[in-house]
Amino acid sequence: MKNCHSRYGLLLLALSIVEIIASSGICQAAARSEWVYLDSTGKLAYRSLPTGDHIMDFSYAGYGGGGVAIPDVEAKTTLRPGGDDDAAVIQKAIDEVSEMPLIDGHRGAVELTAGTFECARPLTIAASGVVLRGNEGTILRLTGTPHLAIGVKGKEAISADGRPATITDNYIPSGTNVFHVESATGFKAGDTIQITRPVTTAWVGFMGMGSMVRNSKDEHWLSGKLETTRVIREISGDRITVDVPLSDNYDARYLNPPGSTVVKVKISGAVSQVGIEHLRIVSPPQAIAITDPQFKAISFDDGVDCWARDLEIVDTIDSMHIGAGSSRVTIQRVNITHTVATKGAAKPGDFGDNGTQALFDRCSGRGDNLFYFATFGRTQGPNVVLNCKFEGNGHIQPHMRWSTGLLVDSCQVPASGIDLMNRGIMGSGHGWTMGWGVAWNCVAKTFLIQQPPGSMNWAIGCRGAAETEAMPGGNGPKLPNGIYDSQNAPVTPASLYLEQLRERLGVAALKNVGY
Repeated sequence: MKNCHSRYGLLLLALSIVEIIASSGICQAAARSEWVYLDSTGKLAYRSLPTGDHIMDFSYAGYGGGGVAIPDVEAKTTLRPGGDDDAAVIQKAIDEVSEMPLIDGHRGAVELTAGTFECARPLTIAASGVVLRGNEGTILRLTGTPHLAIGVKGKEAISADGRPATITDNYIPSGTNVFHVESATGFKAGDTIQITRPVTTAWVGFMGMGSMVRNSKDEHWLSGKLETTRVIREISGDRITVDVPLSDNYDARYLNPPGSTVVKVKISGAVSQVGIEHLRIVSPPQAIAITDPQFKAISFDDGVDCWARDLEIVDTIDSMHIGAGSSRVTIQRVNITHTVATKGAAKPGDFGDNGTQALFDRCSGRGDNLFYFATFGRTQGPNVVLNCKFEGNGHIQPHMRWSTGLLVDSCQVPASGIDLMNRGIMGSGHGWTMGWGVAWNCVAKTFLIQQPPGSMNWAIGCRGAAETEAMPGGNGPKLPNGIYDSQNAPVTPASLYLEQLRERLGVAALKNVGY
């Protein structure tokens, strides 16, 4: 594969062979889920809960909103290592390309030749349309005091552009893209809106999260509000249809007063079309606690339609992070390995997601005492982890404070677990971490798939032992499990995300994303 290091190239080749076999139908599963299945016409059909909630369409995750090919951006400058301060030289080139005109959304790439670039300070991309690209044998070696290797940094600002409208539905199910407002006057198709779901005392109590105590001190789970943005696709009277399904439900019994609202917004300041590709990032080994200063790899803050692909990352901590202001980001074929483990009970996360419509595709990792993938507080989907494999003593585990709409699709954690769970007093009172999440055709040693009040999580076609646990720090009984469907018998379609993408956009969309 283009510009890949030889060892990682073999891994990518192996994954490609698996993809070819899967697409040929040789390994297609025979069982059928009762929650999502192919009907007699070959289209996906969804079973709903009595409240109308159903598994959402996750295919909107990824660069361009899913099914869009990541561009190959023309190099504008090429750098070789060996100066007194490679980081300063690279940053200067990034800044120069950042001043070039945007053409079809792109300015150009800073390309690094083979060799080792010594980087004693962070590299920052703060303009749209800029790519940092390596070649086979390009290494960024992090030196000096602990720092982030590469930061993509926008400055997103969201401002109201009109009066809020109150949502009038008594119940909006998860997975729908339709709701009603008291008046749709002032809204039109194409408007970007912000949907606000209040965090009320009534809802926190309903979730069982109102009385957590640790070491004789109260812990607080959530307060304030949960917000997500969508684009209006259609208006009919007081009925609004949005472009991407909602990942959470809206139950007026627990949200009124003050109730949920919708307001037209203007969004500015995010960077877009920024890519990081074909690099090996190496940190000194860090056998430290996560509270100590750390070398980290990459963060996307306020980035839209961005990507990182074909990377090998060694020994950084909390390596790859998508921030809360970021959306439609693809992390593709990124391998993170550790030669030492962090110390202490608190664990870092290799891949961290606090954004929306993020796709982690064909990634891998090896290490102990960590979370291979974690969402953070208030993360609303769709977000997808697809065809990833992680080895060692670590978990795929949403981390804290009510994220919704995560699909873990065709992933493997053979020595550890996949957990959609209540973490209770763990951390700082992380409580319920995930609702409306799905593990689909995954393999793990254990699964802890729990059911939050008024919500659901699913494990469908997954192979591994199902566990049942009480809330950490609580004195109550074991929490109810979510839905285990076709346990230890993989189902069709082999990948829910890819089938949803194919159905929505056609076979060309699969080819665009490398399947």
